[in-house]
Amino acid sequence: MPASPSGPVTSRTRSWWGWGYTDAHPDDAECVALGALLPGTLGRPLPVPRVADLSIGRPGVTPPTALAHLVTNDPGVRAAHAMGKAYRDVIRALRGRPGRIPDLVARPTDDREVADLLDWAGGRGVAVIPFGGGSSVVGGVEYRGDDHRAVLSLDLTSMDRVLEVDTVSRSARIQSGALGPGLEAQLRPHGLTLRHFPQSFEFSTLGGWLATRAGGHYATGRTHIDDFVQSLTVVTPAGPGTSWRLPASGAGPSPDRLFLGSEGALGIITEAWMRLQERPHHKASASVAFADFQQALEAVRAIARSDLSPANCRLLDPGEALLSGASHDGSSVLVLGFESATSPVDDRLASAMDLALAHGGRGGRGGHSGHGGAPAADGGVPADTAVSAWRSAFLRMPYLRDGLARMGAVVETFETAATWDRVPSLIDAVRTEVSSVASKATGHPATVNCRLTHVYPDGAAPYFTVAVAGRPGDEVRIWDDIKAAASDVLHRYRATITHHHAVGRDHRPGYDLQRPDPFALALRATKDALDPHRILNPGVLID
Repeated sequence: MPASPSGPVTSRTRSWWGWGYTDAHPDDAECVALGALLPGTLGRPLPVPRVADLSIGRPGVTPPTALAHLVTNDPGVRAAHAMGKAYRDVIRALRGRPGRIPDLVARPTDDREVADLLDWAGGRGVAVIPFGGGSSVVGGVEYRGDDHRAVLSLDLTSMDRVLEVDTVSRSARIQSGALGPGLEAQLRPHGLTLRHFPQSFEFSTLGGWLATRAGGHYATGRTHIDDFVQSLTVVTPAGPGTSWRLPASGAGPSPDRLFLGSEGALGIITEAWMRLQERPHHKASASVAFADFQQALEAVRAIARSDLSPANCRLLDPGEALLSGASHDGSSVLVLGFESATSPVDDRLASAMDLALAHGGRGGRGGHSGHGGAPAADGGVPADTAVSAWRSAFLRMPYLRDGLARMGAVVETFETAATWDRVPSLIDAVRTEVSSVASKATGHPATVNCRLTHVYPDGAAPYFTVAVAGRPGDEVRIWDDIKAAASDVLHRYRATITHHHAVGRDHRPGYDLQRPDPFALALRATKDALDPHRILNPGVLID
């Protein structure tokens, strides 16, 4: 049955240069207060950048009359599509150096218009950069180089409808430009949910999640968007294609897997049939404190190997716990959460707590429940307070990063995944080596914190935050040096260059080392076959 296209409407203004909404950015006073946390930052914040101060040239190409109604050359729109939301993007905007600004921005409304735009671009040598919510943190939505006469940003957010809901098979056909809140609003009347909540949920699209193999909020079980895909529709310069809608198949290599994670380099994902879930009615959460981080890792491993399948199993090291307000006594904190659409989850939470306590944790049973109270932990911070503090900090953190960037700080994250036998030594090596490189590069003390975001029976996904005062005007180079050092450590431990942030352009060196040579050969051949004019997101995944 068709679903209503209407989603939540907001009058809030998106920031063209930083994360999220402009009215949620830290003001100057809060920026100064944030800067005081890092010795060596600027005395006052860099001014908020203005589009009017950028040098934006005239478009190098004019669309044909038949497509002109889909295209704009408005300077503000072009600037907002010039890059993603990584630290290096934010600081480049603050320094007035955003990089190559697209000549045009197109907003197609259906597959035919996407195909027509690709045909035109291929014939004119125009690079096409697919664009959803613009939340990429790996250089995935910007153009680098000068091999193309012009750049077209292909914004898919006008294709934002849930077109069909199959309540019998519990799935839905959804256009790829649907932003997270609008997608969920259209599913809510059916009592269903995709239940995929990355940190960028408000500002990213289904197509972006699919093209980057995004990881969601949930820590175990179906953690990646891949797990929810029934079928994809993709428009390529060589033609469109739709895979069969199936619950599972053993018929050769999966066509969906070819395009999942392809980052728009092979084609434009325009629709997908997605597996849905009933909305949860039972929820419970709690936190456990640990004096010893290694014991906390063992507790998480035990929970991951159980059949409890927590929705949330986030381990914060002492630095992360302090920043989020989850702990103030130097403890590591494990945040646990369970949910179900059909039955209470309090017993599962209790069992997970027992495992954590058996490995040296301290805390009170319970926490926050959809059908109960919130008992306090006995480890310093009440369980519900720690969980609430972490949740608030999780959503607020990207805004605070931008505030610190305005103070000249170098503040960014990177993530990975490795098997359990390597996780403890990997975390130690990253903390030691990356903090050393950051301190030497800046002359200031550096902080490297870690949390586990996703856990599996055979391994975990550590997520690192680096913070250090930069040198005025040299912040991008400093971060690039820090990132290179981090990537070297990951490669040495055979940890993935990215668990859920995609490859983009920033992770290309690490991705080139990680993939087998025969696969790289096949990927290049696929690129040649599907994109013969080499116009789709040049520089992403392959040259």
